[in-house]
Amino acid sequence: MALADTGGAAGMVATLVSLYGRADVPGRIALDNWPGPRAGHRIYRLAPVALLLDTPPFFVMFWNSIGQSVAQVAGNLLVGAPAAWAISRLRFRGRSMVRGLYIVLMLLPFQVTMVPSYLVLRQFGLLDTPWAIILPGIFSTFPVFIMERGFDTIPREVLESASIDGANQWQRFWRIGIPLGIPGLISALTLGFLDAWNAIEQPMTFLESPQYWPLSLFFTDPANLDTKQLGLAMAASLWMLLPSILVFRFGQTYLEAGLTKGAVKG
Repeated sequence: MALADTGGAAGMVATLVSLYGRADVPGRIALDNWPGPRAGHRIYRLAPVALLLDTPPFFVMFWNSIGQSVAQVAGNLLVGAPAAWAISRLRFRGRSMVRGLYIVLMLLPFQVTMVPSYLVLRQFGLLDTPWAIILPGIFSTFPVFIMERGFDTIPREVLESASIDGANQWQRFWRIGIPLGIPGLISALTLGFLDAWNAIEQPMTFLESPQYWPLSLFFTDPANLDTKQLGLAMAASLWMLLPSILVFRFGQTYLEAGLTKGAVKG
């Protein structure tokens, strides 16, 4: 099944690229009206390559998306993994309340938290900066929930043996929890990246300057909309889809294992 899916995706990409290479398809893009050092010269290239390398707005938005998504995923790992371990394995007063709070916050849609988030970001002077997107993503509750389910599958006997051998809580987390919880961690990071990469409501609400916009807002700018250049739209969609496909293909095995283990009590 995985090989079939990969072959189908590769065939789709090859078909699109071959179409862009034909002279009778409007996917071959003239750069006459594009700003930049090549303006005024009629140069044709394959649409996906030209779009990324020769279109300054798209180039900036593409790398904005990469930076914001990677920063959120890294923050999920640094902040979410210890939080998930604490909820899963530590016994403290109010633990059930903390877990319930995480679940409630996870279920709240962005439309409910939009105004409070806006007010907090404005109070700290973070509106219209990349941190307005990165920080809320770092402290997202959904990755914590997935990681916690992964940590729950670690046998208690293993942790008790490590404790008898003199391992403290941090050592048990670092040397046992992280290695055995890899499926849950990668599942959470994969879903976190896909969520950050495809985010559109948060950037539209918290970012005003186009220099900070991610790729998901490329076609929300009227300057980038041209119904006569359907090849441009196809090329932009291809670049938007490609990182998601690669990340999902890499994390698919761990995603399936993490979700399956998290659903089984044993």
